[in-house]
Amino acid sequence: MKSLVLSITIMLLSGCASQRIIIDEDGTDMSNYPSDLADCRVYAEQVPTGTQVAQGVVGGAVLGGILGAIVGDSSTASKAAGAGSVTGAVGGGSKAGNEKDRVVKNCLRNRGYQVLN
Repeated sequence: MKSLVLSITIMLLSGCASQRIIIDEDGTDMSNYPSDLADCRVYAEQVPTGTQVAQGVVGGAVLGGILGAIVGDSSTASKAAGAGSVTGAVGGGSKAGNEKDRVVKNCLRNRGYQVLN
């Protein structure tokens, strides 16, 4: 069970990495892009991740515990709550990562770049 949870966690965390940002360079002065991107990433760090991860942990634990209690005994409920909290934490982290990506892309758009993704 632990190896399954660990494998799922690693898979989900690997999906949290920031996506490559695709810019339409046609007619765009890209000389300031590295600096602008760095500035925008600094803004994105202001997105609070701890709250979203904590909410995911609690929600996942509650849901996992309920489902575990329905299909099994207290031991199953406890294990399901633990697995749910891990899954919830990953989901909360992913949500925060998506929000950071949105901040970076919006920041770049506001600086005149045409973000394609």
